[in-house]
Amino acid sequence: MTGEIVNRVANSPLISMDLTDYAPTKPIAVLDVKDFLFQGIVLKEKEFRVSLKAFDFSIYTNTTVALNCSADAIVPMWAFMLVTSYLNSVNADIHFGIKEDVFQQIFTNNINAIDASEFENKKVIVKGCGQIPLTESLYIAITKKLQNTVSSLMFGEACSAVPVLKNK
Repeated sequence: MTGEIVNRVANSPLISMDLTDYAPTKPIAVLDVKDFLFQGIVLKEKEFRVSLKAFDFSIYTNTTVALNCSADAIVPMWAFMLVTSYLNSVNADIHFGIKEDVFQQIFTNNINAIDASEFENKKVIVKGCGQIPLTESLYIAITKKLQNTVSSLMFGEACSAVPVLKNK
């Protein structure tokens, strides 16, 4: 056999989509409201307000912030609103939750922001593995995003793709 080896996958009309391309790129800082509570467990309004006013929020300037409270404490909603107002003043991108949840929220938002029209009537394979662990919610988000646009959606690699849906 002296014929040239042809990469049929590279020459096919398949579009291989790596979801990790849509992962958040900015680091996520954590701000734990617990650090502003009396003994880390009780919110005393006056002391809370004083400690927030004394805190240097500029360290969060133009950053993504995961705002949460890791203590088993009752924190009123206005407290998160107040912290948010300080973070807003330094142009922080604020999300509620632990760092991992915020990472997933932003990741999902990035997938939802995809212009699905660029995949119109195309055959798309969503890669099944990458450098970042991917959750089921991300695969659900991309399926919802592309389902009514693509001609077919598959999962895996071109050599062993699992068909998910086919539009007529």
